[in-house]
Amino acid sequence: MADIAPEIFKAYDIRGTYPDQFNEDAGYRIARAFAKAIKPKVCVVGHDMRTSWPAIAPEAIRGLLESGVDVWDLGLVSTPLYYYGVNVLKGDMGLMLTASHNPAKYNGIKPTGPKAIPSISIISNTDVAKIANSGDFDTPAEPGKLLGQKDVLDDYIEAVIETAGVDSAGGLKVVIDTGNGMGGHIMPKLTKRLGMDVTPLYWEVDGTFPNHEANPLDESTLEVLKKKVIETGADLGVAYDGDADRVRFVDEKGESIPGDILTALLAMQILAKHPGETILYDLRSTWSVKEEIEKAGGKAVMCRVGHGLIKGQMREEGGIFAGELSCHYYFRDFYITDNGDIAMLLILGLLQGSGKKLSELWKPIHRYFHSGEINSKVADQQAKLDELEAKYGSQGNQVLHLDGLTVEFDDWWFNVRSSNTEPYLRLTMEAKDEKKMEEKRDELLALIRS
Repeated sequence: MADIAPEIFKAYDIRGTYPDQFNEDAGYRIARAFAKAIKPKVCVVGHDMRTSWPAIAPEAIRGLLESGVDVWDLGLVSTPLYYYGVNVLKGDMGLMLTASHNPAKYNGIKPTGPKAIPSISIISNTDVAKIANSGDFDTPAEPGKLLGQKDVLDDYIEAVIETAGVDSAGGLKVVIDTGNGMGGHIMPKLTKRLGMDVTPLYWEVDGTFPNHEANPLDESTLEVLKKKVIETGADLGVAYDGDADRVRFVDEKGESIPGDILTALLAMQILAKHPGETILYDLRSTWSVKEEIEKAGGKAVMCRVGHGLIKGQMREEGGIFAGELSCHYYFRDFYITDNGDIAMLLILGLLQGSGKKLSELWKPIHRYFHSGEINSKVADQQAKLDELEAKYGSQGNQVLHLDGLTVEFDDWWFNVRSSNTEPYLRLTMEAKDEKKMEEKRDELLALIRS
């Protein structure tokens, strides 16, 4: 029995190409490994629309049943819908078969413990790989039971609406591009329930992604959405990723909004109803996110990158909301999970309540010059981080090691951190004027790549 490819075991989830890296055998053995590590009585299983799910999902379920685990099968679901299912069905564990925004040839697993907490808070994926490849599984005398298939979509929609506090979206014109991903499973019912005037783009669920990759961080995937927003005179455009946990927004002028700016807008909307609460923002975010949170009366707390870490920090800090540059938005009142649907409803509510255009709301927050995240392939990443700290650490006002190296100055800052999934150092930096940003960006990249 060949080992499962080690490179598919990422920091937070499991992901690889089908069938060479992630296949039926891997799905079976990984399910058995999680069952041995977490020892659940009940596991909730869901899958997205990828074409390999009919081969892999039954094998993952078989692995759970042979491990003595009872299984609820959610069938075709988005990741937020799956998180909801794990909670309402009181699963001790969950396995979501998805490769998120990756191209069609990929598949994988987003595993969780009880209450949809990230599984890495219980066992690392490295240790799961060891168990899966050892073949040393628990096989009780009595196999688990298939509890049945469960459709929780209608209940999920009502729960999302209640959490967002937005019961109607009448009067707003919206274009929504789900990229043939799982958002297309949610949107028909959600938009009808809200009475939305909606123009759908690529709502047909299709794991071959015939129109474009379902990755809204890639600006090229937003081109049709931007044109359609202008063509229809819409108030905004919305783009989901493949498993619909990430969402990005386009304003009425067809301009895409950075994920960190959306964090500030969502925080303002939440703090209006929940004053004084703690908001988490990822350390790559523009300075103005912290400034806007504090201006709205909230407590701003910087956090690391990645859902497995952010959800843990939200529990520790008691944060009501967290936002990432990568367009993941997390809600304490929805099981401390990331949810693109709630984010969309809150932005609709913000537009309704303010009476302003979306561009009028976000442009004033976009007041500094941000580089975005820039990757560089580096062999010895720690040595390079040490070199950067030696050069800049003594010059800065503040040096942080929350995630990689962050150094703050009066008029600019930078963060350099190792990728959790690839052999890259990732640079993010910002300055109060464009010339300084470009100058320091080029200076840092030259040092990183030397």
